[in-house]
Amino acid sequence: MLRDVLLKTLRDQRRSYAAWCLSVVLLVAMYVALWPSIRDQPSMQDFLDQMPQALRNLLATSGADMSTPVGYIQVEFLSFMGPILVILYAVLAGSGAVAGEEDRRTLDLLLATPVARSRIVVDKAVAMVLGALGLTTLLGVALLLEGTFVGLDLPAGKVAAAMLHLALLGLVFGALSLLVGAATGRLALSRGVPAFVAVVAYVVNGLGGLVSWLEPFQKLSPFFQYAGHDPLHAGVSWLGVTVAVATVAVLVVGGALAFERRDVAS
Repeated sequence: MLRDVLLKTLRDQRRSYAAWCLSVVLLVAMYVALWPSIRDQPSMQDFLDQMPQALRNLLATSGADMSTPVGYIQVEFLSFMGPILVILYAVLAGSGAVAGEEDRRTLDLLLATPVARSRIVVDKAVAMVLGALGLTTLLGVALLLEGTFVGLDLPAGKVAAAMLHLALLGLVFGALSLLVGAATGRLALSRGVPAFVAVVAYVVNGLGGLVSWLEPFQKLSPFFQYAGHDPLHAGVSWLGVTVAVATVAVLVVGGALAFERRDVAS
């Protein structure tokens, strides 16, 4: 039996991860293929401009110009579908770390190894981090390479910045999923809680600039740390990165402590 939980987790996930990677490449290809038919359609930008401000804030990055490659990717991919994809991956990885092992009745075998409970949680978290970073790296590479075939020219450095922020967005909710699963052992709860928090955080960020009583909470939203600094135009926001990394670290440590103290049913 493998004593290295990290290597075991990566080995166990290799097939499903390959499916995720293939899905990312195909999804990017679909959006890239649509670019030639959209770039010469001013009606698309007119439609975006005519949206109510509240709806525009929720569904598109403020100020995005659909007639440019950067604006197109912001609106069509990085405002909604990209975050959903990465958050879904991270939450599934986080929920499977402890709660998933309990649900599959394999946790006893894992705990029988001479590895501390906290180490199990940390190794599972590292596997989640590596997976999310690998997925967003592939996503960025796919955007750059596939985009060259249709004139969707994107700045490589800014794409890398956006992918870093996107990975951290997913990891915040993945770490929350891991924490809930480690604390409760309930798979449904470890998926439901992050999903609910993600919806609330998305709405708070989208409406924070329009609704006065939401404004103080906007900068607390992980979606603000992801897109509030517009990394596809401005590059990396190190403040946003620091906040996201600190949030993930706190949630993982909380999960490790909770798992150490919890009685695990046989």
